Amino acid sequence: MIAPDPDHDQRQAADARRSVWVAASAGTGKTKVLTDRVLNLLLADTPPAKILCLTFTKAAAAEMANRLNDRLSKWAVAGDEGLREDIRTIAGERPDPERLTRARQLFARVLDAPGGMRIMTIHAFCQSVLRRFPLEAGVAPQFEVMDERSTAELLSGAQATMLERARRVPALAEALAIVTAHIHEDRFAALIQAATLERGRLARLLDDGLDAFLDRLRHALGVAKGENEAACRRSLCDERAFDGAALRRAAALLAGSDKVTDQRAGEALGAWLAMDAAAREAGLEAHLAVFLTAERRPRKSLATKALAAAQPWLVPALEAEQARLDAACRHLASVCAYAATAALVRLAAGFLDDYAAEKRRRGLIDYDDLILQTRALLARPGVAPWVLYKLDGGIDHILIDEAQDTNPDQWQVVSALAEEFFAGQGARDPGRTVFAVGDAKQSIFGFQRADPRAFVAMRAHFAEKVHAVDPLLWRDVPLTVSFRSTKAVLDVVDRVFACDEARDGVALDGAEIRHEPFRCGHAGRVELWPALEPSEDEAPEPWVPLAPVRPEAQPRARLAQLVADTIRHWIDSGERLDSADRPVRAGDVLVLVRRRTGFVGELLRALKRRGVPVAGADRMVLTGQIAVMDLMALGRFLLLPEDDLTLATVLKSPLVGIDEDQLFTLAYGREGTLWAALRRHRAEWAQAAAAMLQALLARADFVPPFELYAGLLGAGGGRRRLIGRLGHEAEDAIDEFLAQSLAFEQSHVPSLQGFLAWLERGAAEVKRDLDPGGRDEVRIMTVHGAKGLQAPIVFLPDTVSVPTRVSELLWPESGLVLWAPGRAAAAPLAAAAREEAIRRRDEEYRRLLYVALTRAEDRLYVCGWKTKQTGSALSWYDHVEQGML
Repeated sequence: MIAPDPDHDQRQAADARRSVWVAASAGTGKTKVLTDRVLNLLLADTPPAKILCLTFTKAAAAEMANRLNDRLSKWAVAGDEGLREDIRTIAGERPDPERLTRARQLFARVLDAPGGMRIMTIHAFCQSVLRRFPLEAGVAPQFEVMDERSTAELLSGAQATMLERARRVPALAEALAIVTAHIHEDRFAALIQAATLERGRLARLLDDGLDAFLDRLRHALGVAKGENEAACRRSLCDERAFDGAALRRAAALLAGSDKVTDQRAGEALGAWLAMDAAAREAGLEAHLAVFLTAERRPRKSLATKALAAAQPWLVPALEAEQARLDAACRHLASVCAYAATAALVRLAAGFLDDYAAEKRRRGLIDYDDLILQTRALLARPGVAPWVLYKLDGGIDHILIDEAQDTNPDQWQVVSALAEEFFAGQGARDPGRTVFAVGDAKQSIFGFQRADPRAFVAMRAHFAEKVHAVDPLLWRDVPLTVSFRSTKAVLDVVDRVFACDEARDGVALDGAEIRHEPFRCGHAGRVELWPALEPSEDEAPEPWVPLAPVRPEAQPRARLAQLVADTIRHWIDSGERLDSADRPVRAGDVLVLVRRRTGFVGELLRALKRRGVPVAGADRMVLTGQIAVMDLMALGRFLLLPEDDLTLATVLKSPLVGIDEDQLFTLAYGREGTLWAALRRHRAEWAQAAAAMLQALLARADFVPPFELYAGLLGAGGGRRRLIGRLGHEAEDAIDEFLAQSLAFEQSHVPSLQGFLAWLERGAAEVKRDLDPGGRDEVRIMTVHGAKGLQAPIVFLPDTVSVPTRVSELLWPESGLVLWAPGRAAAAPLAAAAREEAIRRRDEEYRRLLYVALTRAEDRLYVCGWKTKQTGSALSWYDHVEQGML
């Protein structure tokens, strides 16, 4: 095979004279195209300060900046012929001597540019705009941006304040009573968390006030003002609402039937009709059960066929009542949905107001505020034109990386920035461009409100703007040549997404998903392992205090052992990695999971038992790490030395390191506390431990937590002892522990007790850097965390489970929010919104599969385990199996 030439398409995308929209499949060199375009802009004598490149993550911004600086530094010292060829590859034409001279000067020009090249995340850019125009944006001039931990702490405080106010404010108390009547205490916290995550959208819904929002919600649900559940139930039971005479005849006829089902229906119907109005309301559920199922759906049969044939009027009479009850229940569900949503939004508005007030008082803004405040600034009448005029003088070219992950609010910021490009003098200046590169197939950050449809819509928006000026200045460029994966891997990807079920939501335009391998002739392999079945559960023997653990009964544990054995075999046998012509190393293997389930722990244990180097999981809860637990136990001992159990934990930890026999000798038969016994004991190991702990006790009340722990871990040798026992993966946890102690001191009174309580309450999650440039270790990551990464060998073990959850909050197309618990879920608006949420969830599930499959360079192993709770929807495993048939 002859490898395709990707230079033509990449040069088309990097053409600095046109606005370009690039749809780049996985592995096609998006970062290279971005870098080439910036180089072309610089070669065209564009000042570095007039180029704005917006990326999705700080890592992506750093990677692009490093590539650009590396290229320019090489140009500064390159020979004529080498530099001429390099520029020709990028620009498509041989440069003249003047251009060569300019290319050599670019490195110095970029270094000398005020502020350097503007390659940053959109949050960083919005922060710079707000700092430049704080008064116009209505923010404190010296505002500080909160980190995730500070945001969570402030939100928690705002929620507590709101709940406290509910004791004094009747409207809040009533709302709280409605919400808590629908859900359990545990779900209440999850519901408030869901509202907290969507605080930006909720705040926008309340821009015109709570009453205006409730009016829009009531209109959308078809609920009259003042209408409530009790009134609906009364009207539903009113004799004037139905044909009582016909129903009484039907009840008598059904009760006299010789069929049990008819008799039961007739007796229930007759009993309800015989009640007075109050009793009918109390017995309404029994009446509904005659005509509707438990899920409030119309029953298919209301009478037996023989009786219906003998009495033709019977079924129409029953169906009329059924239709009335069906419509009434749907309306009742809408009324309940309105009441529940109104109550929740009232509570959310309360804590959002408290949260905003506390931020203003402290001069703080959060990450959402950066986008929302900038968006509001660029749309504010009377202010926005001047701000855009000032910004417009400094930006001529906007480049957007990973555009499929840009959410609608962020797109509005970009659109406002580029508005002047296509209006007035800007429209007559052909040297101003918009460039976006992304892939709708890889839009997997829906929880951050990324929407691939926004990517498609913004392409149409900018295309229309540019075409209005000059159609020749716009270009769509698809990139399909993959530099990453072998033909074997790409063929499987294409075949998987050739199936309609898998392509739904991945190929948004319905086009064929096709990849062209650049690595022609390279060997590759894709294997689909049989999904492991669960073993039959054996009944445990009664009254056995320590029942034997049988990991082989768990299919996920058996799969973890199988994966670990395979990797161990490759390393021991000298298995060759064909593309590199060398033995397989642990660092060549990347294990991708959809969620961080118990399988990750099983695989970590299996790999460590077999001596396979493993980097650990890509995320960890800080307080769940053994090294951090030991450091926190030490802190608790310093606060209360009389706590014998805590002291025993500290003594057994690597920080002190005594063994079981020594601890038994110290503790058994002692008089008084364990701390007193330790100080009295004459053994050398006991005296050394007592001296160390006594020295820490002497400092604990007089130094901040960071200084205390930094001294212990540094000069005290604590870090060396912890890593010596727990391995190098403990380093990240220790470093983050120290970073958290320093962060605590910056916003709180520095006390050891306060720090430990703050750390336990926050349960901080740490993202570990598992970049392949690190140690030679197997990496275990989620697919989201592996976005942008790749590996020669990829395992996909978590392929059978399917998503089942939908957010508590629903967002109908009407631009509202709905919370529909219990029976309220049957409201037509809520049901449609839930169906849409499920559809979008499943589409993202399939896009996540695309991202997972395209991380593999040479080999891909798809496996999984079945569980008794496996859903009925098509799983990743099913899609791959269909594609490989």
